[in-house]
Amino acid sequence: MPSSDFSALLSNRPYVRYWFTRVSSVTASQMLMVAIAWHMYDLTSSAWDLGLVGLFQFLPALVLTLPAGHVADRHHRGRILTLCLVLQFAIALLLMAASHWNFATRELILGISVMLGVARAFQMPAQQSLIPLLVPQSMLQRAIAMGASGMQIAIICGPALGGLLYVGGPATVYATAAATLLASIAFAVGIHYKHTPNAMAASWESVLAGLKFVWQRKLVLGATTLDLFAVLLGGATALLPIYARDILQIGPVGLGLLRAAPAAGAFLASIALLRWPLRRHVGPKLLAAVAVFGLATVVFGLSRSFTLSLLALVLTGAADSISVVVRSTLVQLETPNEMRGRVSAVNSIFIGASNQLGEFESGATAAAFGAVGSVVFGGVGTLLIAASWFKLFPALAQRDRME
Repeated sequence: MPSSDFSALLSNRPYVRYWFTRVSSVTASQMLMVAIAWHMYDLTSSAWDLGLVGLFQFLPALVLTLPAGHVADRHHRGRILTLCLVLQFAIALLLMAASHWNFATRELILGISVMLGVARAFQMPAQQSLIPLLVPQSMLQRAIAMGASGMQIAIICGPALGGLLYVGGPATVYATAAATLLASIAFAVGIHYKHTPNAMAASWESVLAGLKFVWQRKLVLGATTLDLFAVLLGGATALLPIYARDILQIGPVGLGLLRAAPAAGAFLASIALLRWPLRRHVGPKLLAAVAVFGLATVVFGLSRSFTLSLLALVLTGAADSISVVVRSTLVQLETPNEMRGRVSAVNSIFIGASNQLGEFESGATAAAFGAVGSVVFGGVGTLLIAASWFKLFPALAQRDRME
C-alpha cells in the first residue's frame, strides 16, 4: 500500500480507535472463553457441561441477532458497541469475584454464558456495520483487511495468554480480561461519526427486512451463503486432536501448532491485502480463494507429514482470510447504510451457524467415515461449492471491481 494511503488510514482517529477496541475486546473474549471452559471442567469434570457452555452462548445469539440488527440501524452503533463491552466487563468482574470468594457454581457459569451470548448478539451487527461510517469507500477494503489482521493477532494471543494466566487460577484470567475490556471501553467511547437518528418503527417487518434484502440481492446472497456452506463443509478444526494424537502422532505441542496455523496464514494474507488490495476480477478471485481453501483441506486430510499438514492449514487460513475480506467489503458496499445493521445481523447468524454446525458435521462424518474421510469429504464439498457458485450466482462470479 502506498505510504500516503497507509498514513491516511492511521491518521483516521475514529477508525484507529475502532481497531484497538476490536483487538482488545476480542483478546479479552478469547481469554474469557478459555478460562470459563477450564473453570467449568474444574468444577464438574463433565464434557456435557463443557458443551452446554457453548450452547448457552450460541442460543441467545441465534434468537436475538436479527432484533439486534434492527437496533443497530436505529441507534448510534458506537454506543451500542460500548454498552456491550460494559456488560462483558461486568461479567468478567463477577467471575473474578466468584473465583476469589469461592461462590462460582455450574449454574452461575451457565447463566453468565447466556449473558455473554446476549452481549455478543448486539455487539456483532453494530461492530460490523460501523466500519463504512468511519472510512471513505475507497479505503474500505484496506480497513477491513487491517481489521482482519488485528483479529488474527487477538485470536492467536488471547487463548495463549489465557492459558498461561490460568496457572495462577481463574481469578487471574478474569481480572486480566476485565482490565483489557476496560481499555477497549476507553477506546470505544472515542469512536465518533455523524449519526442521523432513524425513526423507523419497530415491527416484525423491519426486523426481518435484512433477510428480505439479502434474499432479493443475489450478489449479497451469494457472498453470505458462500461462507456458510464453505465453513460448514470445509472446517477441520474440530478434528485436530484426532490428527495430533492418532494420525500425525505429534502430541499436545503439535496440536497447539496445528491450531495456530490457520490464524497465522490468515494474518499473513490480511497483511498482504492491506499492502496490495484487490482491484480487478474480485469475484473470480473470491471463488478461487474458496477453491484453494477446499484443496488445502483435502491435502491436510490426506497428509501424514507434520510439515505438509502445517503448511496446508496455513494455506486454509490465508485463503479464508482473502474470502472474508472480499466478501465483507462487497456486502458493505452493496448495502445502504440504513440496512447495514440488519444485513450484518444476517451475516452474523450465518457465520455462527456455519461454525457450530460445521463442528457437528465434522464429528458426525468422522463417526461414520473416520477423521480422514470426514476432512477429505469436507474439502471436496467446498470445491464443489466454489464451482456451483459460478453457475448459481453469476453477478458474484463476474464481479470485476469492488466499487
